[in-house]
Formats: sequence, structure tokens, C-alpha cells
Amino acid sequence: MPEVRHSVCALDCPDTCSLLVNVDGGKGSHLRGDPTHPITRGFLCGKVARYLEREYSPERLLYPQKRIGSKGAGKFERISWDEALGTIAVRLKSISADHGSEAILPYSYAGTMGLLNGGGMDRRFFHRLGASRLDRTICSSAGGAGLAAMLGFKYGTEPEQFRHSKLIIAWGANILGNNVHLWPFIVDARRNGARLYTIDPVRNRTGRLSDKHFSIFPGSDLALALGLMHVIIGENLHDADYVASYTEGFDALKELAAKYPPERVEALTGIDRADVVSLAREYATTRPAVIRVNYGTQRSERGGTAVRAIAALPALIGSWREIGGGLQLSTSQSFRLNKEALEMPELQYVSPLRREARIVNMSELGKALTTLDHPAVKAMIVYNSNPAAIAPNQNLVLKGMRREDLFTVVLEQFQTDTADHADILLPVTTFLEHTDLYLAYGHYYLQLARPALPAPGETKSNVDIFRLLAERMGFEDQCFLDSEDDMIRTLLNSEHPFVKGITIEQLERERSVRLNVSPEGQPFLPFAQGGFGTASGKCNFHAEALDYQPPTESRLGAAELRSKFPLEMISAKSHDSMNSTFGNQSWTHRQTSVLLLNRADAEPRGITSGDRVRMFNARGSCTLVAEVDGEVRSGVVCAPSVRWNKLSPDGLNVNALTSDRLTDMGGGATFYSCLVEVEKCGD
Repeated sequence: MPEVRHSVCALDCPDTCSLLVNVDGGKGSHLRGDPTHPITRGFLCGKVARYLEREYSPERLLYPQKRIGSKGAGKFERISWDEALGTIAVRLKSISADHGSEAILPYSYAGTMGLLNGGGMDRRFFHRLGASRLDRTICSSAGGAGLAAMLGFKYGTEPEQFRHSKLIIAWGANILGNNVHLWPFIVDARRNGARLYTIDPVRNRTGRLSDKHFSIFPGSDLALALGLMHVIIGENLHDADYVASYTEGFDALKELAAKYPPERVEALTGIDRADVVSLAREYATTRPAVIRVNYGTQRSERGGTAVRAIAALPALIGSWREIGGGLQLSTSQSFRLNKEALEMPELQYVSPLRREARIVNMSELGKALTTLDHPAVKAMIVYNSNPAAIAPNQNLVLKGMRREDLFTVVLEQFQTDTADHADILLPVTTFLEHTDLYLAYGHYYLQLARPALPAPGETKSNVDIFRLLAERMGFEDQCFLDSEDDMIRTLLNSEHPFVKGITIEQLERERSVRLNVSPEGQPFLPFAQGGFGTASGKCNFHAEALDYQPPTESRLGAAELRSKFPLEMISAKSHDSMNSTFGNQSWTHRQTSVLLLNRADAEPRGITSGDRVRMFNARGSCTLVAEVDGEVRSGVVCAPSVRWNKLSPDGLNVNALTSDRLTDMGGGATFYSCLVEVEKCGD
């Protein structure tokens, strides 16, 4: 009989699945969901169900290597850990001495959502080094800022409450592709008579299974939210008692919403005016109604404000009072762990800087590597990310990464496009091979995972690597000797009532522990009686910040750009990958090699399904295969992301076309505000 060991999925997904691994002779033979977890309940997405293929792939990096070819050529030779660590330490010391420690830039995101390997020992190391700080904005910062601006907290409706809803609106949320463990609760709700509506420029898997799909123009979500408010307030469908008791700024909101009648909203969003009216009425009068808004809505120029306005809707109709009402974007802020004690920003004051280091926005990496000075970036250490593939304005990013004077260290499991640009390439463990603590941003359960499988070759965890680098740099601070359990206890040392009392021993026994967000057996209704995290404790609509302007790169934006590049490009997440994590797998490559077009756009360009096409704008181009169907409306094209550059014919992916223009809030990336043209490739 195989031994069954527990683990937790570390990939960037709201679900944070609890896993069981069958282990035979030290090798994993079967991976499945843990049926005891209240949310993920024993099944896995298609990506993680096949994770053991990744775990035991012959392409796995197993030993330290150094570059022997030109930057980007991907040619390496094996070296020892001693040589690798020594080389890194010598170069970092030299760069710090010659240019200042801020010439060193860490670059990471959510390749693992584990708190220790995602943002623990690494943060201590870079703070002590005095390196530039990275503003980690590339995925969710605009939406997070918008949600916090309206509600004060990043809390939301529990996923298990969705089964009680009578109307579920998936707004920019491909639930079946990116949040699949919410789906069974929606199925339960629909069996009890609930309706599911989707709002998205792409009619994806979730849209195809919805009761009604609203095909919205990219980047116009704010206008739709204001249009719904126009109807709700104008017809007195709002909850006057909730608004009076728990909100501020209603009169100004009413005045603003009056400027967005259905006919104007139709012109701005592409949604028929009658549908705007019927959706508003149905949302306001169906009880309970819940919105699952996801980060697709915030990847445009006005994306932060769009989320802010959408987050106002439950307060307007009072649905926060009800089980199965409200809204969910993220639950992450409820995990009130002691992150400051884990990351130790105070170490900057004993670094060579003796002050806080400058902040570099990761969404502007190309600019940082090519134009930033005082000092210029002379070293970059990349982990938990693949910026050569996922960062916007890709050609500028690659130009910077190919600088011969840029010393680059990459911690990776596979030889990604970023790994090809490394001077030193270090092999790291997968989440099945190390200890970590996991929060979630789609539910309220904290989880602990121990190594389920032995680490292969000479792979090491991020925690171990940064601990070893600290030693080589001569850092004698006691914190660099902390074990993983020490770090977990540090995180749990919080006085916040949501976390207080949870121990590592409890997590060890129970695997997943619900936060103390409500008494046992009772639902969490975070704003049923106000309690917003604002200065007044009320939801402040701040109407003065909610007016809509179309994105510069949109059908209603800059006329000169539209004349050259008339199509709006969405690079939505592909169904069976996780950003670029599974980019070397054949099924991911197939999904990310296509461009979805509407027939009305394909036929005038002489394009049919299966044709090779070139998509381009002033920033760059990439080659894809056309798929002409009904998933996108006319004027919109969709290129599922993120394809590995090296697997495309021209060595580039869709991020060669996306800009490094930032969102209105949170400094996020505007991936979905992107104008392009498409042409058929010659034979």
C-alpha cells in the first residue's frame, strides 16, 4: 500500500487546494484532491491533476549552472553550489561597492503562493542587502486598491455561501478556468433556481454555460457599473435603509449616475440598453444576489476605479446583509498574519543604505532595465516569475535583459525564457518538496504543508538559497538562522482576532484551519452591519473619483491609434496553464498559439481558421494561428496567454504588443488596454 501524504497547491489561484499524494518507494504515484477540505473538496483542476508530470519531467533543472553563451542563448554548463554562491556573492558585493546597493533589483511574483518561499527569507535578504524594493503590481494591485478604496478591507463573500444565491454575476471572472472550486457551489445554487450571468469581452467556458452572457467592450466595466447605478437609483431600487445607515456620499453618487442613462452606456460598453435596464432591475430585486468579480476587470487604464465602482453595488442594494449576497474579489486581507515580522523591513536600516530603498514598479521592468539611473540596475535576481515572457512591453524588457553588463541570477524549476538570460541558474524545489504556510484569496482557510516528496538532484528551496546567500554575504543577523518552523511561528504571532490562537501544532493536526472570522458554524457577513475599514466605518462612494473615460488604447480612445490599429486585444488567461508555469507543456502551447477572431473581422482580412496570422502594433508583433468563432465580438481579438517566447516562430509572445502604461490605481499593468492590427501571413 502506498503512503498517503498531504500537501497544498502553491500556484497562483484563489482556491489553494488541499492535496493528497500517494508515495511508493519515495516517488509520487498519484496526486488528488483532499476530500476533507471544505472548499476544494477532493477534486483538482486539469493543470494540477497532471502536476506529477511536471514533478518528474526530464526537463527539470537539477544542478546549478553558469552561462557559457551569449545572453538569451540559453547555453550553460554545470557548476557546484559552492561556485554558484561564491560567484553571486562576489558580484553583488562588487556592484554594491561600485554603484550602490540599490543597483541590485529582486524580481518575483506568485510562482509560489507559499508565504515562506514566496516572501520570507528573500525579503530579509534584500532588505539587509539594501537592494531596490520591488513594487509587485503585475497581477492584482489595481483591483486590490479599488476594493480597499471602497470597502476599506479586502474581504468578500465566502465561496460556500454562493450555494444560497439566487443571482450570480461573474464579472470578468472565468470561474471554470481560474476558480474552478467555486463552480460546485454555483451548480448547487442553480439546482435551487439561481441564474448565472457573465460579463466579459470573451465568451469563455463559463460564459458558454451561463444563463446569459453580456459581451462588454474591453475596459468599459466602470461605465456599465455606473449605468446599473443609474437604473437602480433612478427607479428607487436601492436599499435606502442600508444606504442611510452604512454609506456616505449617496447624493453625489446619484448625481453622477444620472449622467449614465442606458443609451449612453450602450454606446460606451456595447451592451444593449434594454439589457442594461433588465440586468440592473434583476440585480436589485433578486435576493440574495452576489457578484464574483475577478482581476480581468482591472487590467485596463481605469481598471482600479472599475473595481471600486463594482464593489459599491452590494452596498447600494444592501446585499451585504444576506447569506449568499455581497461580492468576492479577494479574501486575502483576512489572513492577518505577522508579515512585517517575517519580512523584517527594519533590516534596511542596518544595510549600507541606512534608510528605506527606492521602489521599482515591476510592470515597468523594461524602463527599469534600460533608462533607470542613480543608480542604473546592474544586477537582477529573479525567482517565482518569468519576466521575459510575462512582463509588458516585451521587446524593451528583452533589450534590458540582454545587456552584457547586467548580472542576472535566476532561480527556476525549468529553463524558461528568463532562465535563458541568466548568468547563474539555480535549481529550486517544487511545492511538493518543501515546508510552507498558505493563505488563500478565494476562501478563509489557512494551511500548512510539509515536504511530500524528496527534492531531486541538488535542488534547494528559496528559503535555503537566500539563507545560504546571506551567509556568503557575511550577514550575521540571527534572523537568517531561522528555521521554517521559526518563520511560521513568527507569522502566527498576531494579535488580530481572525488569527489569534491558531498554532503550528493545530495546523499540523488539522491541515487546514478556518480563520476566526465568525463563530463556528455561522457564516461570515463582513459588512452586514457596516464595519467597513474606512475612517468613518462606512462605505464611502466617493463619486468624484468614479467618472469614466475610455482607455487611450480602445475603440473609443485615441483616434490616431485606432486608425492604425483598429482591434482591441485581450490576452486572457488560458484555461489549462497558470500564466507561464506550464508553458513547456504541449497542451498549454496549443492553447496559447491561437488568436480568436470574430468572423466580421476575419473575412475582410482574408483570414480563416487555421491560417497563420501576424498580430502587430507600434511596440511589436507575434505570429499565431487564427481561430474564427463566436467567442469574441467584432472589434475584439483574444490571444490566450502566456506562451513561452522560445516556442513561437518569431521568439515573441503577445506581451510584445502590450504596453507598460499603468492603471489608474495601484500602479498595475494595463494588459487589456491594447490596440492591434492583424494580417494573414504569406505562404
